[in-house]
Amino acid sequence: MPTSSTHRGGFGTHGGTSAAFIERAFREKIVLVGVTLDGYDAARTAADLDELSQLITTAGADEVGRISQRRNVPDPATYIGKGKVEEILERCQALDADTVVFDDELTPAQQFNLEKILGRTAIDRTAVILDIFAQNAHTLEGQAQVELAQHRYRLPRLRRSGGFSQQAGGIGTRGPGETQLEVDRRRIQRRIHKLEAQLRNIAKNRNVQSRSRRRSAQSTVAIVGYTNAGKSRLLNRLTGADVLVQDRLFATLDAATRRLQLPGGERVLLTDTVGFIAKLPHQLVEAFRATLDVVCEADLLLHVVDASSHLDSQVHAVRKVLNEIGAGNVPELLVYNKCDLSSTQPVPVGAAKAAKAISVSAATGEGIDKLLVAMASELRTDAQIVELLVPFARGEVLAAVQRSGHVLCTDNTATGYRVQARLDQVSAARLAEWVVS
Repeated sequence: MPTSSTHRGGFGTHGGTSAAFIERAFREKIVLVGVTLDGYDAARTAADLDELSQLITTAGADEVGRISQRRNVPDPATYIGKGKVEEILERCQALDADTVVFDDELTPAQQFNLEKILGRTAIDRTAVILDIFAQNAHTLEGQAQVELAQHRYRLPRLRRSGGFSQQAGGIGTRGPGETQLEVDRRRIQRRIHKLEAQLRNIAKNRNVQSRSRRRSAQSTVAIVGYTNAGKSRLLNRLTGADVLVQDRLFATLDAATRRLQLPGGERVLLTDTVGFIAKLPHQLVEAFRATLDVVCEADLLLHVVDASSHLDSQVHAVRKVLNEIGAGNVPELLVYNKCDLSSTQPVPVGAAKAAKAISVSAATGEGIDKLLVAMASELRTDAQIVELLVPFARGEVLAAVQRSGHVLCTDNTATGYRVQARLDQVSAARLAEWVVS
């Protein structure tokens, strides 16, 4: 039987020099494993395995088989039990599989035991998602966030790969030396601290930009949703942007912000964000928390849902992440995208039933006008029409009114400009000195 040090898989001992969890020098053959625990539905497990297969394809590998199991609780040693491990081993040998991927997160001990028995790499959904993120991150911040998540995942999974490789060199300092495992662990910890400091500096710069936007009182709208729901295409359709659009999972990791003018004349900032997925690794949520602050600070969320997919499960997965990052109370407008690909009107159920919803097609433009009107209506919920009298000499106040809201009409009087504008409560309070009614 082959050993875990000789298989062709890319993850190896979980502590090598390669940043990839899946080898891309060739197309790895993957066997998928899904477990239905007590209280869960087998159909849901099958759907999760279908999604995992898509993730595997996106990562650059091929599914050659899948195995499912029903258990009351996970086995502490191997997650699936000794008998099932033997069944997987036989299947892998028959299919000449390189790697086994589990749909649920494995502990470091479970991974070690599985690889020891199977003689090949055993990884989980988390490792696959991290691998895809590493492929798709292009900006300095995105690459740092992904690398940080990878190191946090790798650290507890380091393995002893050799003997005592570090020896002191002076008299009185010679000893048994330091194991390579300890050297690798300290190297990764130093890198984690460096990445955390780098991301803190980036977050400070973003906070300065955020304060500048708040001073201008310009509303912000964040596009959120499940991965591959069509968020980037919707941003392009609404704003005329040229953000990369691909029919693949996690094509967008780097946030993009564009200006948008609504039908009432209001100008808002529209931001495309990273897509979410069921069982999103907590390492990624923590690493991307600074980027996701734009979601928490938004005035409105456009929650994009693929109308041709599993509506309720995807909505639930997205809202779970939103609650985790502290954005659960931000006003939300459901946007059922890809309605041109669905023959029936989506029917909200469960988690999606209580929200307001608009059906659109970002590809054809169908329903976009209704969406813009709905966005304007939602953003005006706390707005009020006020009348201000601004002296001719105070042009900066008039400019502040125009930045803060939507000017409905302006008249010249003997003492200054009489302005009727729609302002939110914060802007109206800031300009209260000039409000006449």
